[in-house]
Amino acid sequence: MTRANPFQSSSGKKQSSSQQNHPTGDDEFPEPTTGSGFNMWAALQSVFSVAIVIATLFTMWNPSNIFSNQMLDRMFKSSAYEPVKATSIPLTPTPSPRPRIGIVAGHWGNDSGAVCQDGLTEVELNQKIATLVRDDLINEGYDVDLLTEKDERLFEYTALALVSIHNDSCDYINNDATGFKVAAAMSSVFPEKASRLTACLVDRYGSVTNMKYHPNTITKDMTNYHTFNEIHSETTAAIIETGFMNLDRQILTEHTDLIARGISQGVLCFIRNEDLNNKPTQEPTP
Repeated sequence: MTRANPFQSSSGKKQSSSQQNHPTGDDEFPEPTTGSGFNMWAALQSVFSVAIVIATLFTMWNPSNIFSNQMLDRMFKSSAYEPVKATSIPLTPTPSPRPRIGIVAGHWGNDSGAVCQDGLTEVELNQKIATLVRDDLINEGYDVDLLTEKDERLFEYTALALVSIHNDSCDYINNDATGFKVAAAMSSVFPEKASRLTACLVDRYGSVTNMKYHPNTITKDMTNYHTFNEIHSETTAAIIETGFMNLDRQILTEHTDLIARGISQGVLCFIRNEDLNNKPTQEPTP
């Protein structure tokens, strides 16, 4: 005798019952239906809004105002292209170096030179004069090197001019042992320039100090001055003995500014190619 399974029929009934009460996945979340009425209404609202704005504009402005000359001018001015003006930046010129001059204070940094009985030394007098000459030439717009007797810079030194400043003996020689003397570097490749520098120094120094030119006592120590062989051959150079420290002591020590001015004026005469007032009575012996 076959017995019926009690679970089979009840389970089948429950299954059919659940199928009736609960829809399947496709029916559980139905897609919303999209109607065309909503979109049409939004479009109508936009049209009405634009119409209201246009109507308001035409109410506020009439054609004569909209297209008036004043309004058109403003429109054209606002749209017109205004080119940007190029601003030129001024170029700063590179300053050219100023002409250079060398001034040697004789015996400075090496020895005392001539010495007087009261202790006055040639080197201190030379240095004082050379410093004043340097200041004068700087005030005239030149670069000036104040050099010692054995200055390392003198080797192949290049400048428009170089002058070495010295003084003569402090011993009494005779009543004629007064005045100044000048000698040029004859080793220069431009001897005419060396002669010109000598002539300018003689002319200007004699005029400023009222001292007499004393060429007869120029020695080989002056014409063969060691610095002449050290500097560049194109540098025009000269040596000056500004006075005798015995008979010319007063002007050398009390009117040192005149001594310095006579030298600086002589250098400027050479550099600026100025006319000579007086020609030297005798050219220095090379």
